[in-house]
Amino acid sequence: MTVTGSASMPASQTVGKALLLVTAFGWGLNWTVLKFVLHDWPPLFARGTAGLLGTLCLALLAAARGNSLAVPREARVPLIVAAAINVFAWMGFTALALNWLKVSEGALIAYSMPIWAMIMAWPLLGARPTRRSLVALGLSLTGMAVLMGGPDFSAAKLPGVLFAFAAAVLFALGTVKARKPLAMPGPAVAAWQVGLGCLPMVILGLALEQPRIAALSAQGALGLAYMAIGPMALCYLTWFGALRRLPTAVAATSMLIVPVVGTLTAVPLLGETLGLREVFAIALTISGVALALRRDPPRREA
Repeated sequence: MTVTGSASMPASQTVGKALLLVTAFGWGLNWTVLKFVLHDWPPLFARGTAGLLGTLCLALLAAARGNSLAVPREARVPLIVAAAINVFAWMGFTALALNWLKVSEGALIAYSMPIWAMIMAWPLLGARPTRRSLVALGLSLTGMAVLMGGPDFSAAKLPGVLFAFAAAVLFALGTVKARKPLAMPGPAVAAWQVGLGCLPMVILGLALEQPRIAALSAQGALGLAYMAIGPMALCYLTWFGALRRLPTAVAATSMLIVPVVGTLTAVPLLGETLGLREVFAIALTISGVALALRRDPPRREA
């Protein structure tokens, strides 16, 4: 019995790390793909529409698996709160931040969320950060600072800074809270969260941004399809799956690889250059992620 238990834990962590990598690469590529869609549609409406399409994909997946989409009475309020924190705040606030900030500035602030997740996990989960976690976080954040450069926090950019900061803190809270899963099938939970979080984005986008629906090009439509199927559907499933198998600090710190993926994919897709500064930043960030994901060797009993 002891051998089976010890073998299942590493296996579960291995699956969690694989899910984490899928999430990171899917969300990282999304930063680049989003630029194509933003040529045609404004950010809030674009992300909200992609999310509703992703909701449809998740609902179809749940139906194909025979999962019920019914929400138990005791899960309704937690589900709404989770949708507000994990989807609307993250996707909506970061989209709004891009009205005042460059993508690099918004990403640098938004991906400070591992700091807040690590801090919140201590009082809420009793997960005291280890020295290795702090070193990994320091390496990764240093890499992100080098990669994105020092943003110019002028008064005109203050609304964007506040939106990006709020997204980081609230997503960190959702990361910590997600370790207490709702009593519902995974695809159903993801479908409801994405749908409830993205519907207000579409409504606000129609009211405030006044998008031209017919302006969506074929390239933008392909980007929208990727955003719906990848980051909004598949990646939310893999993210929640990773959170159930890995410590909060490991999952949150590893998400710092997302902007690195965005930078690397922007080279062939957007024609952006990759210099020595970017290579150095990527090396620092990946070193931090590798340190966070490394498993301690088993202790020998005396």
